[in-house]
Amino acid sequence: MASFAPARNTRQTRKGRIALRRHLERLIHGLLLLCAAASVITTAGIVLILLLESVQFFREVSLWDFLTGSRWTPLLKPQHFGILPLFCGTFLVAGGAAMLAIPIGLGTAIFLSEYSPPGMREILKPLLEILAGIPSVVYGYLAVVFVSPWMRSLFPSANLFNAANASIVVGIMILPMIVSLSEDTLRSVPHTLRAGAYALGATKYDVTVGIVVPAAMSGIMASLLLAIARAVGETMAVTLAAGATPRMTLNPLESIQTMTAYIVQVSQGDTPNGTPEYRTIFAVGLTLFCSTLVLNLFAQVILSRVREKYE
Repeated sequence: MASFAPARNTRQTRKGRIALRRHLERLIHGLLLLCAAASVITTAGIVLILLLESVQFFREVSLWDFLTGSRWTPLLKPQHFGILPLFCGTFLVAGGAAMLAIPIGLGTAIFLSEYSPPGMREILKPLLEILAGIPSVVYGYLAVVFVSPWMRSLFPSANLFNAANASIVVGIMILPMIVSLSEDTLRSVPHTLRAGAYALGATKYDVTVGIVVPAAMSGIMASLLLAIARAVGETMAVTLAAGATPRMTLNPLESIQTMTAYIVQVSQGDTPNGTPEYRTIFAVGLTLFCSTLVLNLFAQVILSRVREKYE
């Protein structure tokens, strides 16, 4: 009987360890579920608040006038609540930033992935990623003290605060995102595709343009669309650099105002709570949310069409 006691104790110890491991797995599963639920609940709460406050706003302001009006003066008399000037300013800045950052970022990513010497990538990529850690208010300050005087020296008719200033600094801000994500995608293309093209006599340029870039197009498109979404939602740099003049214009040398900059202006506490002027920040926030949502849905459609799969 005594000879079976150690074996019985060993089995009991093993069962105890298995039970403890199962309890730990359940605990970890519960914690992960709680984290996922917290993010979903937070997002749902933000959307709910935007909807509730926006409904109160649209009870006093026509939705049609809000979406189609070409004048935005909610803080002045007579009041006008047409959001098109803010919408135009937002996408003027985002479009200018994209025109600056996309060719430079994509070219840099291709160079780092396909052409740079072995040690250069380890130096250049971390240096570029440092740009992502600089606060946006610093970019706005640089736009005011450096970019704006430079722009006015080139174009004397330019305003001190204009859309071009904001486009330049926002383009610099989104550059690390485009470079980092695109370069990682280019490097993830299977080496067998490159080797097969070289075996057929293709040059380095032919392999890069005809094989690598098309194979990585889904990841490149994802990085570009994420960067554009980042530019649409930028706040502090645009607030400092672009001005505070809601205006429907395509001239980047004029002062404009974006949706995020207007939210900052009203959120400073000078507008009484509960008034239509105060609720405009929720209506503008809901418009910005819907715009980025449409942009993300558009991105998913594009990615589904250009995605490449490899075994």
